[in-house]
Amino acid sequence: MSMLTPPGMGGKYRVTGAAYPRMSRPRRRRKVVFALLGSLLALALLGYGGLQLIGVFRGDGKRNAAAAGKDCPTASPGAGKAAKAVNTGSGPGAAPSASPAAALPQPGQITVNVYNATPRAGLAKAVRDELEKRGFVIGQVGNAPAGFDKKVPGAGILVGSPRTDKAAYSVLAAQLTGVTTQTDAREGGDIDLILGDSFKELTAKADADKALAALANPVPAPAGKC
Repeated sequence: MSMLTPPGMGGKYRVTGAAYPRMSRPRRRRKVVFALLGSLLALALLGYGGLQLIGVFRGDGKRNAAAAGKDCPTASPGAGKAAKAVNTGSGPGAAPSASPAAALPQPGQITVNVYNATPRAGLAKAVRDELEKRGFVIGQVGNAPAGFDKKVPGAGILVGSPRTDKAAYSVLAAQLTGVTTQTDAREGGDIDLILGDSFKELTAKADADKALAALANPVPAPAGKC
């Protein structure tokens, strides 16, 4: 019997030879490593969060300082809600619209030639009579030239000299909706009103007067919030 066998035990409980069972040590090293890694990760997260907070506070200070040094935007002198009386056409012959701040001429200072480019008979004469009532000086009245006859799909076209006062276009264009403008090689200051297929009637005089008043006295746009 081996000396490792307790007294009274034999058989299958008998321990023979010089070998003996070894008890493995608990694996504490792995736990220690995990604990260290967890601590380092926590410290890294805390440090990163602190840096983020510092950056936020610094950024707010800079933005506040920049905002304090900025002035609120002011409305430009020409800004306003002026009625858009003239729709300019495209192309090299298009005439620019008048600036809202431009001084508007009186209808009696504008000579208008009224031409009918539609199949409706008597249209030019009817428009001539109404424009004359509104104070415009009437020039030629009749059918449109061949280059425009039955070729104006819109409400009408205003044709004048490149040197014609642009404000005159605005005064005349306020009398009908959807008119476009262009220029030709004429020398005088008269303006042709060529009536197109979409023309029905002139704008009501009260509405035309309101549009002209808005052009002559534009309302400044409200200042934006800071």
